[in-house]
Amino acid sequence: MLGIAYLFSNGRKKIRIRPAATMIAIQLILAFVLLNTEAGIGIVSYLSLMFNKLLEMADTGIDFVFGGLENEGAFTFYLHVLLPIIFISILIGIFNYFKILPFVIKHVGRALSKINGMGRLENYIAVSTAVLGQPEVYLTVKKQLRLVSEKRLYTFCTSGMSAVSMAIVGSYMKMLEPKYVVIGVVLNILSALIVASIINPYEVKDEEDLLLLEDGEAKPAFFEMVGDSIMDGFKIACVVAAMLVGYVALMSLLNYAFTGAFHISFQTALGYVFAPIAFLMGVPMHETVHAGSIMATKIVTNEFVAMQGFQSLAASLSPKTIGILSVYLVSFANFGTIGTLIGGIKALDEKQGNQAARFGLKLLLGSTLASVISATVAGTFL
Repeated sequence: MLGIAYLFSNGRKKIRIRPAATMIAIQLILAFVLLNTEAGIGIVSYLSLMFNKLLEMADTGIDFVFGGLENEGAFTFYLHVLLPIIFISILIGIFNYFKILPFVIKHVGRALSKINGMGRLENYIAVSTAVLGQPEVYLTVKKQLRLVSEKRLYTFCTSGMSAVSMAIVGSYMKMLEPKYVVIGVVLNILSALIVASIINPYEVKDEEDLLLLEDGEAKPAFFEMVGDSIMDGFKIACVVAAMLVGYVALMSLLNYAFTGAFHISFQTALGYVFAPIAFLMGVPMHETVHAGSIMATKIVTNEFVAMQGFQSLAASLSPKTIGILSVYLVSFANFGTIGTLIGGIKALDEKQGNQAARFGLKLLLGSTLASVISATVAGTFL
């Protein structure tokens, strides 16, 4: 994967090997600690239990409003997976309101910049996207966004497509083993920076590396913020639901057409294309086609569609393959996200939005490589 990134690099002679190697070493250490030590397993288990408890609390609100609408024992995707986003969105809003998240994000980003030698702004974006998501994260750096070069913009966008927001994490944990979601979120922060530093190497001068965060308008009242957070979470749930209706139906159409024409489903055909990559990631040979199918489905549609297909296959897959695919699925790297990301940036600055549109496919390549690297690192210790 690093070799592929090198082939598509904009400046191979400018690549700094030491920072990239340092970040890979940190990833390996983190993966080992989180998957193979008592302390690490304890941390991941605690975070998983915490999110499960939060999801139980979210269910109380959902049951109050929608209780009795579904058949006993049935699983309604919108109710069980998407609506909990509303409650998680409130919590994020509260932590932002009291300046807890901005403080953590800012200082973790600064610490990372000392390790990898990249700009403080790049590291801030990488960390904050894993919490706030995109395009929301760009609202906090509106002034800087207008001033950055095209090279820096590519790094920002790669981080945006490689990470996931905390508002979505709870929904992922309904469909994947929670520990792999936690590990995926952590590893993707570094994977995006590793890939960006190879595909898009550059140096940032001190005077260019501004980290003055947007204060925005006057601070809203607490309950105004809660109300806004509720509506933001509801909008996310509705948008994801609409995308799933369209993408699942489209996948059904493609499978029908391929089966009729070639006697093989579209997803299986994609599985053969991605099987070699799955093998390089550590998936056993006899499971590579199934794994490749899930990987390709995520890129063509989105991670939720892929997770649904993954759930139906999981019982027939080995624990190692389940772990690798679970970590791989924890990101926004797909065609649909390109449009979301470009639209979000364009709303803030049309010129920068147009620049981002010009390297849209390269963004998909970089973010997909980041997902593959995260999954491969995790699979090393499974």
